[in-house]
Amino acid sequence: MKENAIQAATAAAGKKGPSTIQDYIKVMQGEIAKALPSVLTPERFTRITLSALSTNPTLGTCTPKSFLGAMMTAAQLGLEPNTPLGQAYLIPYRNHGVMECQFQLGYKGLIDLAYRSGNVKTIQAEVVHKNDVFEVEYGTNDRLTFKPLLTGERGDAVSVWAMFQTKDGGYGFSVMSMEEVRTHAKKYSKAYSNGPWQNHFEEMAKKTVLKRCLKYAPLSTEFVRQAAADETIKTVLSDDMFSLPDETIIEAEGVEVDEATGEVLSGAENPADATGAQ
Repeated sequence: MKENAIQAATAAAGKKGPSTIQDYIKVMQGEIAKALPSVLTPERFTRITLSALSTNPTLGTCTPKSFLGAMMTAAQLGLEPNTPLGQAYLIPYRNHGVMECQFQLGYKGLIDLAYRSGNVKTIQAEVVHKNDVFEVEYGTNDRLTFKPLLTGERGDAVSVWAMFQTKDGGYGFSVMSMEEVRTHAKKYSKAYSNGPWQNHFEEMAKKTVLKRCLKYAPLSTEFVRQAAADETIKTVLSDDMFSLPDETIIEAEGVEVDEATGEVLSGAENPADATGAQ
C-alpha cells in the first residue's frame, strides 16, 4: 500500500475527497480487506472502527493520517480495536501539540500474538491480592506458587505475575509489585492518563509484566516486530506497518510534560526547546 492509496481510492470512487475520518475509512475499505486475516471480515472491522469513533468523539479530532496508521496497524495484526475483547486500542494522544491517534496493544492482543508465533504452549498472567498465597523464588531452581483465596476477601491488589511455557518444555516468569507497575506505566506509557490504563488498569498491568516476561521467550522475529508496534504513532501507510518508525516525539531528559495535553510543566528553561509528551 502506497502513501497515495487514499488519493487513488478517492479518484476511483469519483469523489472530490474525504472530509471526515469516517469518509477516509469508507474510502480505505479495499485496503482494509487486503490487510485483514481471514478470521476477521472487512465489514466487521470497519463497523468496529466506526463504532470507536462514535464512542470516543476525541478520536475524530486526530489527524486522519495518524488515525489511518493506527487503524491499519490493528488490521494487519488482525486485532479488533476498542472492543470488550481488549485486544487493541486506538487512543487520541497529543503529540507535541498535535492531536494524533496512537495504536496500543491490549493484554489479550499480546497473548494472541504470542500464541500465533507457534512456539508457546501456555501463557498466563494474574494479579495477586494481599490474602492470596503467593511465593516466588529466583535462582538455579526458579519457583512460583500462586493460590488465590477462593472464599472471603482477597484484599488489595499487591503484585502481578506472568509466565510462559514453550512447546519443548522451556519456561519463564516475571513478577512486579503493583507499585512498580504504576511507576513503570507513568514513566513509559505515552497515554497513561487518558487511555486503557484508566479504565482497564489490571489488564494493562498484566500486559506490562507479560511483555517483560516474554523478552526471555524464544519467540519468532515476526512476533517481536509486531509487539514493537505497541504505543506507536504512524502517519504513513504501508503493506508492512511494522517496518515504519514510531513518530511519537520523545520527551527531553529532565522535562516534565502533561501526558494528556503535551504541555511542558517544568524542567526546561525555554518551553519551546522541549520535545513533547511521552
